Amino acid sequence: MGPEATILLMQKVLGAVTAQDDADHLPLIVHQNPQVPSRIKALLEGGGEDPGPVLAAMAQDLERAGAQALAMPCNTAHHYADAVREASGLPFLDMLELTAAHLAALGAKRIGMLASPATRRVGVFDAIFAAHGLSPVWTGDEAEMLAIIRAVKAGEPMAPLGPRLRALADAMAGADHWLVACTELSLMTGALEGGPGWTDSLDCLVAGVAEFGFA
Repeated sequence: MGPEATILLMQKVLGAVTAQDDADHLPLIVHQNPQVPSRIKALLEGGGEDPGPVLAAMAQDLERAGAQALAMPCNTAHHYADAVREASGLPFLDMLELTAAHLAALGAKRIGMLASPATRRVGVFDAIFAAHGLSPVWTGDEAEMLAIIRAVKAGEPMAPLGPRLRALADAMAGADHWLVACTELSLMTGALEGGPGWTDSLDCLVAGVAEFGFA
C-alpha cells in the first residue's frame, strides 16, 4: 500500500536469504496498490471508503497469479484481515501474531507503540497482545505521531523526522520495549538506537515469509 514500505519489505526479504545465486532467493508476487482506500480516513476521520473489499480483491488477484501464501505489510490494515482470509483459501501470514509471539519470547511486557493512532482507535493489537500477556503503552501525542506518518507518505526528508519519532518513544513512560508498528515508521528505525530495545513488526513478517518460503 505504501510504496516505500513495500520496497522496504522486498529489500528485507532479499537480505533475509543467504544466497549464492539468483535462484537461491524467494520468489515474490507483489501487488503494489497505493490506491487502496486510506485506512486513516476510514478508521480515524470517518466517512472514508472501506478498504476491505479492495484488499479482498487483491488477495484474489494474488491467488490467481500463483501465490502460495499471503502477507500484508501494513499493521493498520490488519483490521481488515478477516476480509482477506475469507476472500482466499491461501495461508495468511499474520504480522500481528508473528510480532506478538516474538515480543513474548523476548520477555517484553509493556510495549511502547510507535503506530498510527488508528491502530489504537480500533484495537488492532488488543486481542493478540492479551493472548500473549502483553500490554500496549500509547503515545500521549497522537497528533504528532500522525503528522510524522503523513510526512513519510508525502515523501518529506527523513532526517528531521527521526528525532521527532525518538522524542515520542522516549516519552512513553513505563514501556520496557518499543514496537515499530507502522511500516512508514520502519523507514527510520535508526533513530531508536540506544533505547530500551525495539522490534519492528515488518521484520517479524519478513521472518515469517522466509520461514514459509523455505519450509
